[in-house]
Amino acid sequence: MSGPRYGGPVTTALLAYIPSPDRGVWYVGPIPIRAYALFIILGIVVAIWWGEKRFVARGGPAGTVVDVAVFAVPFGLVGGRLYHLATDWRTYFGPGGNPVNALKIWEGGLGIWGAIALGAVGAWIGCRRRKVPLPFFADAVAPGIVVAQAIGRLGNYFNQELYGAPTTLPWGLEIYERVDPATGASDPLGGVAVDTATPIAIVQPTFLYELLINLAVAGLIVLADRRFRLGHGRVFALYVAGYTFGRFWIEIMRTDPATRVFGDIRINVVVAAGVFLLAVVYLVVAPRGREELPAEVFERAGVEPPGADGPAEADTAENADEKAGDRTP
Repeated sequence: MSGPRYGGPVTTALLAYIPSPDRGVWYVGPIPIRAYALFIILGIVVAIWWGEKRFVARGGPAGTVVDVAVFAVPFGLVGGRLYHLATDWRTYFGPGGNPVNALKIWEGGLGIWGAIALGAVGAWIGCRRRKVPLPFFADAVAPGIVVAQAIGRLGNYFNQELYGAPTTLPWGLEIYERVDPATGASDPLGGVAVDTATPIAIVQPTFLYELLINLAVAGLIVLADRRFRLGHGRVFALYVAGYTFGRFWIEIMRTDPATRVFGDIRINVVVAAGVFLLAVVYLVVAPRGREELPAEVFERAGVEPPGADGPAEADTAENADEKAGDRTP
């Protein structure tokens, strides 16, 4: 959802401000191609691809991450949308709202907290079918998830949303007025910029800050995993702690409308703080070291476990570096 509009053209001398795209939707005949949806899909593909590589490198059978993703991805999308609707329900069900828009997930509006929570339920279902411990799976896919979040923030850039207060910083983001070319009516999501030479606001690009934080968290957890051979869900917990720590400050900077609690505190500030504390507690109490997958995982996949003689010999060679020094990301 877009932040508040600022009336009147910006007359401040432009420095090296970041221009917004003039639109976030293109049409191939009658078919809309939405940048937001494309980046969400790209993020999912990257998360599955990298998660599969890490899962195999940690000793798991190939194909498991793809199988589990069949459950985790749709659950995550539904959870993300439900959280967004629960915390921003006035946009759709309040005065002037249109309940039908609640179904238009391609226009933006996914809450990461709901996506992770319900996505974890889907992952649990998929892991049970493959006999894989959920913490082992979560540790493998954690870096890919946070990189997927970073990629998804590019969709917010094209939608001109999730930005902060006006700024004169050289990396401020230019916001343009967008209208429907056919009617001239204001259309911030689906419209086209009226005049890219005269932005209506220059704001803090908080979506960009979060994108960079996400990439930094991905690097942090990969390095920590290699150095300390984390297991039992501690890689995932470190991702959650790092992400929520950054998100706490990003939420404070944002100016778009949001549900407020405890007086005038954005609800996502409270959620970020609470989830951060839970992640830190888990990091402290979780078992140290890295667990081995039970034999039934490989029986269910119809392959030999790493180290066993037989058809899986090639796989064990591929995993030799992982077992020796965990050099595979």
